[in-house]
Amino acid sequence: MRYEGNIFRPPSEAYSLIVQVTIGCTHNKCTFCSMFKDKQFRVRNVQEVLEDLEMARKYHRHVEKIFLADGDALCLSNNKLMVILERIKKLFPECQRVGVYGAPQDVLIKSHEELVELRENGIGIIYIGAESGSPKVLEAVKKGVTREQLIEAVKKIENAGIKASVTFISGLAGPEHMEEHALETASMVSEMEPSYVGLLTLMVDPAAPIYNEIKAGRFKIMNAEEVLGETALMLKNINVTKKCVFRSNHASNYVSLKGDLPQDKERMMNQLKRAMENTNLIKDERFRAL
Repeated sequence: MRYEGNIFRPPSEAYSLIVQVTIGCTHNKCTFCSMFKDKQFRVRNVQEVLEDLEMARKYHRHVEKIFLADGDALCLSNNKLMVILERIKKLFPECQRVGVYGAPQDVLIKSHEELVELRENGIGIIYIGAESGSPKVLEAVKKGVTREQLIEAVKKIENAGIKASVTFISGLAGPEHMEEHALETASMVSEMEPSYVGLLTLMVDPAAPIYNEIKAGRFKIMNAEEVLGETALMLKNINVTKKCVFRSNHASNYVSLKGDLPQDKERMMNQLKRAMENTNLIKDERFRAL
């Protein structure tokens, strides 16, 4: 396999074959993110991607999942994506799911029929970084997309029969706007009703633009107790009518939460309550990592 630069993938794609379809991220302006700051966005030649798939087949006897990197491979036209997906089906008949990052703008450009076509040819999950349900926070972190667009994109994915996995970030609003971040994120999840929600906790790489805001004193990092309080407020106010797999077990999180909403809400809230009452249950900073 041939890779360019650092490679990133969602936690649930840990055992997937990763194939770069694009290099970098089309937006690449989010202040909290340093993942693709060292890359100039471009789409790889499809022939190169097909060659990588051929190479991978020679080295891997069994591949159940494939993830198309980098930041938002969904920006490719369906014509190009179909060439890649058809080759995957031919070379890896055992592959059960193809996953991809998708910016909301990419999702909204595609028709319902195009998304259904992708689902019928292997795309089983689209990962979207929503980060916050608060319009104020989205603007502050230069997300480049509105709350309404995020909700519409996730609903569109789910309506096409594809699983949407949506990521949010605890602590992204700082202590000053913590309550708004928690409540607006809860209402966004309730309205979206995605198949999966992943909650990370803000950790700042010096290469991320927000690092300078912190150094200048314009943004304050929340402590563990504040983060848990924010998470509890958010979780309390999420009201979904269909099963939503909730995970807050990333390496960045202070407390590992794992359950399904709505049925496991009370258990996870009790877990947060115990950790706030007994700080020994909170992960030490030394063991948190991106």
